[in-house]
Amino acid sequence: MQNKGNYWKSQSRYRLLPAILALGIAFGVNVWTPNVQGVYTVPYQIFLIGFAAVLVILWVVSLFVSTFGLKLYHQAQFITAVGLVLALWDLLTTKSAIIPLPFFPGPAQIVGVMFRERAMLLLSTAYSMRLFFAGLITGTLLGLVTGILIGWYREWNYWLFPLIKITGVIPAIAWMPIAIVIFPNTFITGVFLIAIASWFSVAFMVSTGISSTSKAYYEVARTLGANEAYLLFRIAIPNAVPSIFTGISTATGLSFVTLVVSEMIGAKAGLGWYINWAKGWSAYDKVYACIIIMGVSFSIFLTIITLCRNYFLRWQKGVVL
Repeated sequence: MQNKGNYWKSQSRYRLLPAILALGIAFGVNVWTPNVQGVYTVPYQIFLIGFAAVLVILWVVSLFVSTFGLKLYHQAQFITAVGLVLALWDLLTTKSAIIPLPFFPGPAQIVGVMFRERAMLLLSTAYSMRLFFAGLITGTLLGLVTGILIGWYREWNYWLFPLIKITGVIPAIAWMPIAIVIFPNTFITGVFLIAIASWFSVAFMVSTGISSTSKAYYEVARTLGANEAYLLFRIAIPNAVPSIFTGISTATGLSFVTLVVSEMIGAKAGLGWYINWAKGWSAYDKVYACIIIMGVSFSIFLTIITLCRNYFLRWQKGVVL
């Protein structure tokens, strides 16, 4: 059966079996192939068993919840590829040392580091998330206000839009030497840099969404007696919601890049600081562990943004293809 829409992969309850089998292959490679590199592999084996167990549980749930099954079966091929890549990666590193240390550690070594250094990694993640959200929320709020002013008022557009065009092409990190001098500590400096990185994309997309609103909507509303506040808050801003979420998604990516770089210079905690510290000791397994944490965190944030977007634009379902 071929499912139309977002989940276009062929749907079958048995498509998840190859994914579980691929994880079993990765587990078998790690258990029964001798190690060339001295790596403690038990945490990695527990990870593979846990991953497979979660898939089995999700498969059982999908038998009773059809909509969840569509999503799960759609991802089955990708999960299968992940399992096979883990097996090949393990063979090329821990099992044969074809790809040598320290620059290319195997999956078992990375998972082992995440297990041993879990307290430090959790603390670093907490510091990074505090800085990230402080900067992203500040930049998003400033971007919303600026975008509304530029998109709705001609006078504000006249003065602010050239400023946005100039500062938008300047990387936020370029402001670091100035920010370090102006602000009293590294945390406020980081918040400023992340806010600058997120401000431009949100402001630009909000102003674009408002200015692209069809004039016919305004004319109809004025005919019915709508005032300027109604036009702005009930027509222009709702019309800009898709653009707002696009700007927030872009701002999230830019903020993550700025977060890592800002923590590498002057910070005393955080994932960026941890990467810089681990690199100095050639502990690249710790570097990769941080990269994985960042990738997972970023994916979670984008998923949350997508869910919020789908909720606020639920009226478009069945109307906009």
